[in-house]
Amino acid sequence: MNQIINPAPQRAEGPASWLDEVAYVAPMAVFLALTWAGGHWPSLYVHSYVAKTFAAAALLLLMRRRYTRITWDYWWLGIIVGVAGIVQWVGVEEALLAIWPNYPRIPGAGAPFDPFASFSSSAAAWAFIIIRWAGAALVVPFMEELFWRDFLWRTIASPNDFRLARIGEWDARAFIVVLLLFTSVHPQWITAIIWGAMIGALLLYTRSIGACIIAHAVTNFLLGAFVQATGKWYYW
Repeated sequence: MNQIINPAPQRAEGPASWLDEVAYVAPMAVFLALTWAGGHWPSLYVHSYVAKTFAAAALLLLMRRRYTRITWDYWWLGIIVGVAGIVQWVGVEEALLAIWPNYPRIPGAGAPFDPFASFSSSAAAWAFIIIRWAGAALVVPFMEELFWRDFLWRTIASPNDFRLARIGEWDARAFIVVLLLFTSVHPQWITAIIWGAMIGALLLYTRSIGACIIAHAVTNFLLGAFVQATGKWYYW
């Protein structure tokens, strides 16, 4: 199988320390905690969203030297998968809503948030949209791919020291567990499980976290564009 995919998968140098683990976990933990707060207390939604975006970005920058070096091999394939991802995400979700409007969602996300109905001025609404769009397209792809398909995947493959596992190393448990946990934090879980499987396959084929980050960024950016064009805020 190694002859079919990237013939020289990357191995990180040196054993991992607890600070390395914190570097991967902290941005995701803060982001999820503030997401939970915003979903359970609607009055905090805007503040929690802005806070989690800037907090995650700050933590990623602060601890950037502790991450395995990101390679950008197969960046072009990441773009293709990202475009396919948005087609799948919107297409499957719209089909589901047409035939099963009340299909069960993962709880905790709260009601759809329309900035233009919630802010007193269009300038404030657009300021929030820009922060959210930038966070989804720039911060979230780094945060999630480093956590899900770099750290967690390799931790499952090599529990004693995640750095002993290669980026994109095949492990059936890692593929399934990461896919299910990734899906569990996305309310539109049916589309999320398909998208997560696509990114997992991309990782296995390319052994490139960079390609996964690009795919994630493209999908999230285009989803933001779709929301602005259609006003279907339930996708956000």
